[in-house]
Amino acid sequence: MKKVVITLFAAILAFNLSAQENEIFSKGDKVLNVGIGFGGGYYSGYSSGYSKTPFLSASFDVGLFDGFLDKATVGIGGYVGFSSAKWESGYNYGWKETNLVIGPRGTFNYQFIDKLDTYAGILLGYHNVSWKETGNWAGYGTYDSNSSGVYFSGFVGARYYLTENIAGMLELGSGGLSLATIGVAVKF
Repeated sequence: MKKVVITLFAAILAFNLSAQENEIFSKGDKVLNVGIGFGGGYYSGYSSGYSKTPFLSASFDVGLFDGFLDKATVGIGGYVGFSSAKWESGYNYGWKETNLVIGPRGTFNYQFIDKLDTYAGILLGYHNVSWKETGNWAGYGTYDSNSSGVYFSGFVGARYYLTENIAGMLELGSGGLSLATIGVAVKF
């Protein structure tokens, strides 16, 4: 059994070392993603006085090594995401919340078809949530809270290259602040 496993491993390794040079994301490539997130809002039930900034995010990925499983590349990089929500009643009170996620992320990229870079990854970072009540109505405007901690999130995504260096980007679960993020990616 050991001989079979070693033989299979050697065959896969030999096959992978001959990976194509025209991969979309490969060792040494640097990609900047900038996106706007949708879904995942906690306060969608408010009808008036509610405002929310879209989930804004940026990530940077660098191809660490390739030639892995034929067209696969492992990447590492960073992520930062921000969102803010605010509610004000007609009675001079309300609240404001901000979220910030920042941390390193790793990706496993695999090219199934030309111009399409598909990937899955994990993010391990720092999440800070700030909450403050506003106003001067009795009992309101006095609560202020700040909470932070380690944050873990998984995600899947795809970048479709319109040119050699510009791609449309879609990520699901990225950073955990939104269900889906759509944006632009630039390869350096």
